[in-house]
Formats: sequence, C-alpha cells, structure tokens
Amino acid sequence: MIALAMQGDLGWTKSDLYGALTLGLLISAVLTFPVGVAIDRGYGRNVMAAASAATAILMVLWSFTQSLTNFYILAAGIGALQAAILYEPAFAILARRVGPLNSRAGITSITLWGGFASTVFIPFEQFLLNGWGWRASLWALAAVNMICAAGYLYFVRPQLDVVHTSHASARAANNTRDQNIVREALRGPVFWLLLVALTIYAAMMSTFTFHMYPLLQEKDITTNEVVQIIAVIGPAQVLGRLLVSRFAPSLSMRVLGSILVGIFPFVFCLLLSDTESFWLLASVFGIYGLTNGVFTIVRSQVVPEMLSQHAYGALNGLLTIPVTIARAVGPVVAAWLWAIDQSYHIVIESIVWSSLLLAISFWSADRVSRVRARKNS
Repeated sequence: MIALAMQGDLGWTKSDLYGALTLGLLISAVLTFPVGVAIDRGYGRNVMAAASAATAILMVLWSFTQSLTNFYILAAGIGALQAAILYEPAFAILARRVGPLNSRAGITSITLWGGFASTVFIPFEQFLLNGWGWRASLWALAAVNMICAAGYLYFVRPQLDVVHTSHASARAANNTRDQNIVREALRGPVFWLLLVALTIYAAMMSTFTFHMYPLLQEKDITTNEVVQIIAVIGPAQVLGRLLVSRFAPSLSMRVLGSILVGIFPFVFCLLLSDTESFWLLASVFGIYGLTNGVFTIVRSQVVPEMLSQHAYGALNGLLTIPVTIARAVGPVVAAWLWAIDQSYHIVIESIVWSSLLLAISFWSADRVSRVRARKNS
C-alpha cells in the first residue's frame, strides 16, 4: 500500500520499490543467527526493544526520503532490524522464559493475535493514506513501534526465565553447551532435512501470498469476488490455531506437521483446474489458510522436538537464514515462470511439486529424528 503511494508520488517503478524489499529481507536473513544467539544468552529484552526503537527512527527518516539511494539504505536498515522484531525472536524469548517444550500455548497465543495483524493494520494504513498520505502514515507506524519497544522493556524480564543464571560460570557453561549442540546439529541429517522442508515451505507461501491476487484474476471472476476469497485466509488461520489449542493441545508438533504437509499438495492441485466457482475457490483458500495458520505453530516447535531443547534461538536462527532468502526470491522466480506463457498454470504446477518435496523432506526429518532418539535412549 505504501509502495503504491510512493510510486505515484515519486515516480519510481515497482521494480525499484520491491527491489528494496528484497534487499531488506536478504540482510535480515544474514542477521537471524546472531540475533538468536543473543537471545539464547539472555539479551532478548534489549535486542527487541532496541530494534523496535531503531525501526521507529528509520520510519521517520523514511517519511522524508526523496532519493532512491536513501530509500534503499533505509530499507536495508529496516530489513536488518526485522531479524530482531518478528515472530522468530519473539518465539525464542518465550521459549527461554518457559522452556521450549512448554512454549506451545504462548506461541499459539502470539500467532492468534498475529493473525489479526492484516485485519487491523491494512484498513488502519488505508485510513492513514486516505487522510494524511504515506509520509504521515509512517509517523503513526513509527509510534506503534515505539510503543512496542516500551512494552518489551516493561514485560520481558530475563530474571524470570527458567534458564536464567546469575553466575558467570553457569552462563559460560550454558554458552559452551549451546555451541556444542549447534555443531552437533549441523553434523546430523535432521537439521538439513528440516532446513530443506522449511525453506521450501517459505518459498511456496511467499510465492502464493504475493501472486494469489493476479492468479485469481486469471480465473475470470470479479474483483469483488477475488477480494472476498482472499479475505477468507485470515479468519481461517485464526480458526485453525483455535481448533488446535482447543482440541489438540497435547498433540505432538511432529505428528501435526506430518499431517499438514500431506494436505498442501491436494490444496494446490485444486487450483490447477479452470474452475470459476466462487464457493470452491473460497473453500480452497479457507483450507489453505487453516493449514498454513497451524503450520506457523508447527515450525516454531520442531526445533525442540526434533533437534534439541537447548540453543533454541541459535538453531532457529540458522534455519531462518535460507527461509528468509526463500521468501525474498520465491515471488521473483514465480514472476519469471509466469512470463514463459503468460499464465499461472506453470506457477501452480511448480508449487504442487514443491509441496510434495516439502512433505517428503519433513516426513524424512521426523523419521530420522525418531530413530536417533531411540538409539540415544
């Protein structure tokens, strides 16, 4: 939304604007591991508060930009800070507070509220754009980030963490333990199978998210129907998370993940048809939203279930590096595929095959981790 307003105001191209987005995501990928390590060592409160405050400052500076070069510098800075203020660092801080295996309820709550982000902030941003323009809207978003920074300083208390240690010798021992865990994980197949699975998942979802609107437009349905179908995703995500928390609170994440990755290929296969049925398409998008919403919880819990209950931030940070790159690259690759015959059919085919590879790699990671656990016991 802001990008479109900037395009009209400054005369920049879409490739100029979305190139800055890609740059920010790539820089964020590089920083996910050091951020995870810092959180593992008890600095999560300072990391998230400082990053949110810095983001607010950069947003204010963004509101004054007239130069494409300056915009890219600001986008790079904001992209770098995303590594410290989005889901992954929040999950790591929560896991440190209550223990990785006890963090499921809290992570579900975070994702439930996160599911309403687009529902709240898209109309809020549109209201700001209509009333004050994109520059003033950035000041409002900067204020939101400052409020978040204050909240992190007040509510995140490292001394309450279950893994909190006050003695330097204990902290050093924990750091050494975590370093050994990371090295051992990198030498084993489970980490790499999970890396493949989560990277494919990120590429698929990013591609589908960025291209679902024009994809539906190719179905020759009305713009109003396109918007209504896409609007199903948000409530479906929340519904899925509520159903899991209500009816399957103790179900293993590896089991739940294994079920979900088996559903994705069927969902995307349905989009290969030339159907123009509103209700069929709305149902497909609803199932997609439900499964995708629940898998957000799954990916936050596979590290303690399949790899280790320690070094959560570091291991999750390493896994997030290719995931973030995939999010940035996936939509671009999809655009290249679409250009081959000016049709989304080949894009959906690619997503279907990718979803099959996702299922195979996730099931393999689950199988290998179970075998390893039996041998260790």
